[in-house]
Order: sequence, then C-alpha cells, then structure tokens
Amino acid sequence: MTKFLVKYLICLTVLFTSLNLESRIVDTIEALQEKKMGEASAKIEMLEFASLTCGHCAKFHNEVFPKIKKEYIDTGKILFTYKDFPLDKFALKASVIARCSGNDKFFSFLKVLYNKQKDWTRTQDPFKSLLKIAKLGGLKNDEIKVCVGNKSIEDGILKQRLSSSKKFDIKATPTIFFNGKKYDGDLTYEALKLKINSLLN
Repeated sequence: MTKFLVKYLICLTVLFTSLNLESRIVDTIEALQEKKMGEASAKIEMLEFASLTCGHCAKFHNEVFPKIKKEYIDTGKILFTYKDFPLDKFALKASVIARCSGNDKFFSFLKVLYNKQKDWTRTQDPFKSLLKIAKLGGLKNDEIKVCVGNKSIEDGILKQRLSSSKKFDIKATPTIFFNGKKYDGDLTYEALKLKINSLLN
C-alpha cells in the first residue's frame, strides 16, 4: 500500500468521523427543544420547573406525576411542559444527558433519573453514576462522550434557566404554572386535582 493511499484512507476516516460527530452536534437543536407531553389542543397547559438533584422534585415525579399523567395528560386534558432548572453542576450534567437521549426517550430517561436519584446523587462520584444510567438507557460510550462534551447544550440549558428565572421569578423547585399562572398550593395529588378540576369546569 503506497504512502499516498494510506494518507488518503486516513483523511477519509477523519472526514467521516467528523461528519458523524457533526451530525450528533447538530442534535443540539433537538436537545434544547421544549420537552412536552400531551395534546397541543388541551384546555390546560401545565409548566414545571425542576432540578434533577432536587429531593422535592423527585418526590413529585415519583409519587404524584404518574397519577396526573394517567388522569389528565394521557386523556388529552393537560399539555405538560418540563423545564430544566438545574440547581448544581450534577443536575446540569443530568439534564444534558437526558436531553441527549432524544425527544422520544426524554421522559423515560427523566423517570429513571428521578426514581434513582438517591442512588446517583449520594455516591462519591455522582457523574460516574450518571454515565452508568446513561448506558442503561441505551446511550453508547461515544454518544455519551459527545453529549457531555457538548458545551452548546449546557450553555443552552443555563441560558434557558436564567431566562426562566427572570420571566417567571423562580425561587425554588419544583415550581408549577397552570395556564401561565403560578400555582402556590400543596404538591399533593389531591390538592393538584382540585386545582386542575377547577380549571376544567
């Protein structure tokens, strides 16, 4: 094999690798899209600001949200939008990884991260534990590396957080809005059900 041919093959390899990485980096646009669940025509729009390391957020998503989803989102009554509001660097990394999973897997990934929150946040190396969860969720090693190394997604999440903080005056997580108005009641299913039903009637 001539030196020229070797150099040519190396150049081709570099080119295809860069194109492959570029195609994944382009997914930054998809990653930063609003994550919605439900019918666009729903009477109620429910907006939640949450952090993946927030204990109250985990409690809400593990105990309350599944009931709301079954009763109101799956039946077309609520359009739910999830907004990342990371409170620390590990919450930010977790948000990035969840968004790298793709729109079709995002909420499934979110469910696992909240369900396993105590497992990955209380280890000596939370980031390493996050990577394990990412692999279990179907992301490959090279995809994870490209994902967590994509500063554009991180910067985009932080920019959205800053914008939300100013626009909606977010002081804590989780914070919920119904049809643009902040909900200040209890985060129990019973209390939320009363509020939702009042908006439906």
